[in-house]
Amino acid sequence: MSSVAAIPAPRLGLFATAMLVMGGIVGSGIFMNPHVVAQDAPSSAAILAAWLLGGAVALAGGFVWAELAGRRPGVGGQYAYLRDGVHPAAGFVYGWSNLLVTQTGGMAAVAVTFARYTHVLSSPPWGEAATAVAALAALTAINLCGVRAGSAVQSAFMVLKIAAIGALVVCGLLLAPKAVAMEAAATGQPGPRAFFAAMIAVLFAYGGWATATFVSGEIKDTARTLPRALILGTAGVVALYLGVNVACLHALGPGGLAAFDAPASEVMRRALGSPGATAIAAAIAISTFGFLAQGMLVCPRVYYAMAQDGLFFASVGRLHPRTQVPHVAIVLQGAFAIATALSGTYEQILSWVVTVDFAFLALTAATLFVFRRRDGGAPALVRAPWHPWTTLFFIAVSLAVVGATFVEHPARSILGWTLVAAGLPIYFFWKRRIA
Repeated sequence: MSSVAAIPAPRLGLFATAMLVMGGIVGSGIFMNPHVVAQDAPSSAAILAAWLLGGAVALAGGFVWAELAGRRPGVGGQYAYLRDGVHPAAGFVYGWSNLLVTQTGGMAAVAVTFARYTHVLSSPPWGEAATAVAALAALTAINLCGVRAGSAVQSAFMVLKIAAIGALVVCGLLLAPKAVAMEAAATGQPGPRAFFAAMIAVLFAYGGWATATFVSGEIKDTARTLPRALILGTAGVVALYLGVNVACLHALGPGGLAAFDAPASEVMRRALGSPGATAIAAAIAISTFGFLAQGMLVCPRVYYAMAQDGLFFASVGRLHPRTQVPHVAIVLQGAFAIATALSGTYEQILSWVVTVDFAFLALTAATLFVFRRRDGGAPALVRAPWHPWTTLFFIAVSLAVVGATFVEHPARSILGWTLVAAGLPIYFFWKRRIA
């Protein structure tokens, strides 16, 4: 263990950290998932209720993670909370699931989405797979240059994403004609099962705020900065997402929203014609590249923290002497994401993300009860408002959506959890190595 380097130096301020929070949430989902939600929701009221509930879940989670970050600052974020609040095995299996299912699979799928829309814009002579690999490789190289370089790229793309989503809202509300009566007709079937099926897509679109905690050791005055960034960033995304859905419902109605599988493109086409469709393709390419930039920056810190604990190869826990980044962990993440993008299985892996990710999120939220009890009522810099009710609300909705995912996609859910469970024997193997 003596060869493992110390914690990286803090370099990120409030703005960069808030952009990391938003960048971890906003990918391609908000441009596509309103269509999926509208297929299961029966009316405009039900659609907006689903997105409002998702926003409330995300904010409740942001409150919980803000307090966890204040109580347990350091590298690793959610991995460290599970390690210290549940058991080291829980932290390891979470990190294992990131590498094999949630983060790597999500980045691979988003890289292919980026490639698809880039080819719509430019039609290069090579295939989409080559563009996806090039994007992942470029971001791996940028993050090897240091956390400031990676953060600057991610922040720039997040600002562009906010501008693109703002333009979509303005065009949908002010420039696109209001939906006709036929398009405004209700399409979905009412009932709890349909509503929670809609929530799968909603919570997938809202997921990712917790990833900013992975770099908590590299944030200036992390005990103050990270909680504020979590709340500001999550609240900002809720506002953006509600704006998009209101704009889409105004321009398309619930029936049109359910009918068009690329609703953002249809809204912009109605508002601005073919230039609008081209503009939204560029916006989606920007959004997906920015999401990849955030993932490539933060996720390797989980594997770095695992190596620091002796539960992974020691080289993964070393820092580059000049850039002070976990360079081996970054390369490992990039290699797995590239391999997944080339394997052709990324869409199947992506369908496992919600059932795995939200189960770990619910378990992590429960650690707040553990840490409060251990700390014996000691004052915290940030306290989750209305705890325990907001925390229990977050846990309950997360587990309900995990259950809905099993009902809607049983085979894929079981297969995903089988892959995650395979991390347990790996954990005991590493434990024997350091015993």
